[in-house]
Amino acid sequence: MRQDIIHVYLMPGMAASPKIFEHIKLPEAQFKLHYLEWIIPVDDETIEAYALRMTKFIKHENIVLLGVSFGGVLVQEISKLIKVQKLIIVSSVKSINELPRHMLLAKVTKAYRLVPTQLASNIDVLAKYAYGTKVSKRLELYKKYLSVNDSKYLSWAIKNMVCWNQEAYDPKIIHIHGDNDAVFSIKNISNYVEVNGGTHIMIINKYKWFNAHLPKIILDN
Repeated sequence: MRQDIIHVYLMPGMAASPKIFEHIKLPEAQFKLHYLEWIIPVDDETIEAYALRMTKFIKHENIVLLGVSFGGVLVQEISKLIKVQKLIIVSSVKSINELPRHMLLAKVTKAYRLVPTQLASNIDVLAKYAYGTKVSKRLELYKKYLSVNDSKYLSWAIKNMVCWNQEAYDPKIIHIHGDNDAVFSIKNISNYVEVNGGTHIMIINKYKWFNAHLPKIILDN
């Protein structure tokens, strides 16, 4: 029997709160939105173990799972543990082959260990290292949307983003990517739905595109 309401679980990007989805609106007669939040990792926790802990916050079956940026990496790991009817990633990557060169270099040299996450309360530092964009133009957005400033979480998140080792990905995954993403350049991305003028934070400033297209993307077989 067809489920009347489709439950859509949304995972924000690194250190971000669910506020990044505040303008995402889908028809309430068909969809119910649920917001996942980052939890603090335990010592030496693998991303696979973290994903398993996150499944306890998913209360429905056969869901749609959408993740942004590093949240897109996490939802791919979650989808290996539970059944999903649709897996969507936004401004993210599907494999190590789509990571930018500087992240691959940071993995080899372990340079990610040098990021001063103990200064996470300084939003300028967090914005620079977690997102790699110009702080001056986006500082207010970061202050509003970045809510996790725990240094243990940030060290874990940066390490697991840089060191993620997935090579093969689910061919059914839907990858939505902006053509002006400064964090994960579209030149490295394959098999994606392109958003013209979309940046790494397009889930916030291109929400009208998502509200117009997500229902069809979810419902299409």
